[in-house]
Amino acid sequence: MLPARILVIDDNVQILESLRLLLKDEFESIDILAKPFRIHEMLWRNSYDVVMLDMNYAMGEISGNEGIFWLNEIKKKDPQLPVILITAYGDIELAVKAIREGATDFITKPWDPEKLIVTLTNAYRLRKSSQEVKKLKGKQQQLTNDLDRAYRMFHGNSVEMTKLMNTVDRVAATDANVLILGENGTGKEVIAQEIHRRSTRSEQIFVGVDMGSLSETLFESEMFGHVKGAFTDAKEDRTGRFEAADEGTLFLDEIGNIPLSSQAKLLQVIQNRELIRVGDQQPVKIDIRLITATNRSLKQMVKEGTFREDLFYRLD
Repeated sequence: MLPARILVIDDNVQILESLRLLLKDEFESIDILAKPFRIHEMLWRNSYDVVMLDMNYAMGEISGNEGIFWLNEIKKKDPQLPVILITAYGDIELAVKAIREGATDFITKPWDPEKLIVTLTNAYRLRKSSQEVKKLKGKQQQLTNDLDRAYRMFHGNSVEMTKLMNTVDRVAATDANVLILGENGTGKEVIAQEIHRRSTRSEQIFVGVDMGSLSETLFESEMFGHVKGAFTDAKEDRTGRFEAADEGTLFLDEIGNIPLSSQAKLLQVIQNRELIRVGDQQPVKIDIRLITATNRSLKQMVKEGTFREDLFYRLD
């Protein structure tokens, strides 16, 4: 059972009860509503993961305008809240129009129970992924002041700084993987942020991960994500850092601290540009710019057998 709270809105009480019975064993909480004018009240009182919304309410009404109206009202309250439309077979063109207005998907009456559950599950996962990305963007915003100070430092006139910024510009113009070497406290993450800021991905998210803080047991879950039930404490689906950084830049700090057992898994994702969440079997494609950093000599670690040579050449 997914820990999702779903609101179902339809003027037909029999349909509402049928959906409640169908969904109650699949999702944690199902609220039903027959009067759409109470949508504002329900959204104010509760936090929902998905809303199912009928297209027509007034007797004899088939235009779908009511559904479009309430869809817009829901989006005013929560623009990221997934809305699944409930429509008749003959209204599919209308449902497509509503999707252009911001609906996530639609189901037709009579519905296929299995397809309905899959549709709601996908919408729930979309909701959680959006929330995770929003949280990461908030963290990114917190770095703005530090970056502003760093930018002022970078724009200095010293020969060394000019050379460094020229290198940053050359690297930022490509989409190649980048490895930044330097002692602790030398501003490796700031350099990574600057590369991102000057790159073609600058409008997308920058996700930073301190690899030194990840335990071997949590590595896969943190980096690749997991599905509910994948292990004892997996109470719900979780988006990993690679997936959260999709279309943006992923910065892996202290890459030299990754144990050998995890290096092979990381290499596979970097090579194939796809991952599999823990407990799942479906591959997920990713599109990221990868920047890594370390204060250790990876070449020496390769010689000592503590860092994979093939991974080293993928990073640099």
